[in-house]
Amino acid sequence: MTLEQEIAKRRTFGIISHPDAGKTTLTEKLLLFGGAIQKAGAVKSSKIKDHARSDWMEIEKQRGISVATSVMGFDYKGIKINLLDTPGHQDFAEDTYRTLTAVDSVIMVIDCVKGVEIQTEKLMEVCRMRNTPVLCFINKLDREGQDPFDLLDEIEAKLGIKVRPLSWPISMGKTFKGVYNLFEKSLQLFTPSKVTIQESIEISDIYSEELDRLVGENYAKQLRADVELIEGVYPEFDVQTYLDGEVAPVFFGSAVNNFGVKELLDAFIQFAPPPIARETTLREVKPEEEKFSGFIFKIHANMDPKHRNRIAFIRVCSGMFERGSNYYHVRQDKSIRFSNATAFMAQDRETVEQAWPGDIVGLYDTGNLKIGDTLTAGEKMVYTGIPSFSPEIFKEVINKDAMKTKQLEKGLLQLMEEGVAQLFTYELGKKKVVGVVGALQFEVIQFRLKNEYGASVEFAGQDIFKACWISSKNPKKLAEFIDSKQRHIARDKDDKIVFMAESRAWLQMVQDNFPEISFHFTSEFKD
Repeated sequence: MTLEQEIAKRRTFGIISHPDAGKTTLTEKLLLFGGAIQKAGAVKSSKIKDHARSDWMEIEKQRGISVATSVMGFDYKGIKINLLDTPGHQDFAEDTYRTLTAVDSVIMVIDCVKGVEIQTEKLMEVCRMRNTPVLCFINKLDREGQDPFDLLDEIEAKLGIKVRPLSWPISMGKTFKGVYNLFEKSLQLFTPSKVTIQESIEISDIYSEELDRLVGENYAKQLRADVELIEGVYPEFDVQTYLDGEVAPVFFGSAVNNFGVKELLDAFIQFAPPPIARETTLREVKPEEEKFSGFIFKIHANMDPKHRNRIAFIRVCSGMFERGSNYYHVRQDKSIRFSNATAFMAQDRETVEQAWPGDIVGLYDTGNLKIGDTLTAGEKMVYTGIPSFSPEIFKEVINKDAMKTKQLEKGLLQLMEEGVAQLFTYELGKKKVVGVVGALQFEVIQFRLKNEYGASVEFAGQDIFKACWISSKNPKKLAEFIDSKQRHIARDKDDKIVFMAESRAWLQMVQDNFPEISFHFTSEFKD
């Protein structure tokens, strides 16, 4: 196949939602349709050993939540699908924000009972910043939920995007009859407690008596009234408005019952964009360019507990990646050869010889790569728009086993390289403080340090308002500031100087008193 043909057959997307909206369940059912797995896992049942395929980390199995982005690839109807299942829990939003830089479109899952929730709004803001195409799946139709029209209004009002239903539910909850596909003009009947795929029944005329016979006269009458209202209120679906991120097509279903998922996937491969052009510090890079380039958006240590390995995930943006080739590491200004490259089905992996734009490749790494790094065939450009974060909660790391100090040092370094949290080491006393976005991250760090590195830690709360990276055009003034505030000076994992401010008011006073010092709330700044 030519480069253009390889690009045309690829779809790379992320699944986003509020926790418990059914995102991981939907992921599993998509994998089932793609033939990637033979059996769905029980997402939250401790009695069943087959856990959700995309939740592979031990703590995820125990807690029943997704805490790290899983990368999965599979083929469906001649299309190569790269699916990134993201954490729904807000404490792990940073991983999701970074992942959204690596996809070309998203599927947003909304619980029909709870409607649009706060985490969905935050994730949607990230999508809106890039005009990422969004396809919406309203889930759990087998439960008593909100009126479908009210849900659509809520999506438009809270998420700031226009919607266009392409399927419509016939009742819901105990009286849920099925879904009418407005796009394909077909009916799919729902059978409670039956998870086998139902064949679609073609009904090009919803006024036919066949509809009355299949769903009952009253439900048929209601569907006709709803469809009439939809056609009157919403404009015809225009694929371009979806690709421009202006309109979200909406599908209804029940992921746990395998219902409406096939229709969603069929529409997705038809509408969703192939790999798109991306911005760098020099220029826009198009996927069909012959020379390889890509960026690291995720790093994970110890994916295989038996082998202490570290894998960097790269999104291929242009050209063809070849295993064993030398590529230019822009930040380090040197050439690196990757003899090990893998594709993933959650934690299962296979060696990749070649990869194309849109593909996600795992690169075995000894510590050269960081989140945000760009690899190219030689060009000195850096992909932009990979967000960094300012921690909101700070706690001191207390080592409970002095015999395991080396293991703790290694574990903290590797977890920080993953972007799980940020580590600050004070100049005086070498006190180590971890900064995170959400409190649950401390639990994950503690669990992983113990289980992956054999290091036992506790965390002690710290009165810190903000970690501020500092710089100055006047080296003498910077040295004077560091000397005067020595008790509050720390270094991050990259050895950058950080001022640990204890309160908003105190930070403001320090800024006023030292006008020649610049205070930055992200580690990525230009002096």
